[in-house]
Amino acid sequence: MITTATSPRFGPRLLLPLIASAVLNPVNSTLIAVALVPIGQTFGAGPGHTAWLISALYLATAVGQPVVGLLVDRFGARRVLLTGALVVLSAGVAGMFPLSLDGLIGVRVVLGLGTCAGFPAAMAVLRARAEETGAGVPARVLSVLSICSQTIMVVGPTLGGALIGLAGWPAIFAVNVPLAGLALLFTLLWVPKDARSSEARPHGRIDLLGIALFSLTLLAVLLYLMHPGIGDLYLPAVAVLLGAAFVRVELRSRAPFLDLRMLARNGPLLRTYLRQSLAYLVVYAIMFGYVQWLESGRGLTEAAAGALLLPMSGVAVLAAAASGRGRGIRLRLLLTAGGLVCGSVLLIFVGHGTPIGLLIGVAALFGIAQGLTSVTNQATLYTQAPAEQMGTASGLFRTAQYLGAIAAATLIALCFGPHAGDAGLHELGIALTVVSAILLAVTVFDRGLKKPRTAREADSRHARVS
Repeated sequence: MITTATSPRFGPRLLLPLIASAVLNPVNSTLIAVALVPIGQTFGAGPGHTAWLISALYLATAVGQPVVGLLVDRFGARRVLLTGALVVLSAGVAGMFPLSLDGLIGVRVVLGLGTCAGFPAAMAVLRARAEETGAGVPARVLSVLSICSQTIMVVGPTLGGALIGLAGWPAIFAVNVPLAGLALLFTLLWVPKDARSSEARPHGRIDLLGIALFSLTLLAVLLYLMHPGIGDLYLPAVAVLLGAAFVRVELRSRAPFLDLRMLARNGPLLRTYLRQSLAYLVVYAIMFGYVQWLESGRGLTEAAAGALLLPMSGVAVLAAAASGRGRGIRLRLLLTAGGLVCGSVLLIFVGHGTPIGLLIGVAALFGIAQGLTSVTNQATLYTQAPAEQMGTASGLFRTAQYLGAIAAATLIALCFGPHAGDAGLHELGIALTVVSAILLAVTVFDRGLKKPRTAREADSRHARVS
């Protein structure tokens, strides 16, 4: 159940460690953007090689989220939060003394895996506290987690530039040491201790084969999405074969990594994953594609283009704060999809002569949708996922988001080609209009949203069908 009132059981002592852990991922996703050029100069590498500093973290996070979510379900959120903080802290130290660019890319992979702990563990802790109190999680608590991530996305590049100016690009990695240290300390002090691992879930055995097949399947899909081409068509074929083997193994396992039967019965949860992926495909396409056009097609400087996107991020934060209510989930999802449709259509008519005020308005329109979707889909997930599988379900939720991010990068490359001009922006607008229309249709015809269930009702239903 999601409630609208706050509760002392969800006070600062519980939220601080969850926030400190959850923001580690957006910190490492955004600060690196301003460090690519100086890192390339240090190692004599071009943009094609340094781009892996971004892709490596996305790949590791997309693959690692559901795996770490399973560890949350099996061994407890506190243990996973502590382990994740230690991994991030160690990677932060290693990033200060890299031997090569490839070594630095490896550090980014480790950071991606370490920062996976934050979101699924936070959702599991909140769900456990809700079960203890019987009153549900205040909706504002969920919105606070989202607002903190949105704020990091806003200040990340600016903070990164300041750190590089003070201590050089290694500071981008060194900042993980105090941040992860705080997350570690807060977790030790205030996150409730876990039950013994044997009590966390009925089956103590971990499905290592299922995890391996899932990871390899997703990796093949992600690698193809990053660089699609005729010469790489073997990757989808490999993904299909590995996926078939994964399904076979999971259906035969007594303690599967992913409960495919539960997912097949839980259509609303699958549609929530689909909405999250489609919405963030559009959001990330705007965040990275629109700014490229502003610089190349509109002729703005990097600083001016970044400043023009600030209203989008600011509006997203405000929209996330305003959506911190337990009711009206379907309406907010419809507003999200409708806003993305309208913004995408406007892109088709934007050009190098468009007034700056209108360009800011277009960005702000996408910001409203970004803020609404980040909180609302998260709240929907909370009511749809079984309590005992909240960690794994939350991990898959983030994987869906990163699939959208990587698909957005591919779409940008296909539309823009070598130059981000007006024609490419219009093609991107058409493509995003189609994606947004699909999102709107999925939302309109989702019967599961018309009569939303509370978490307790959802758990009862899962118990009946399992």
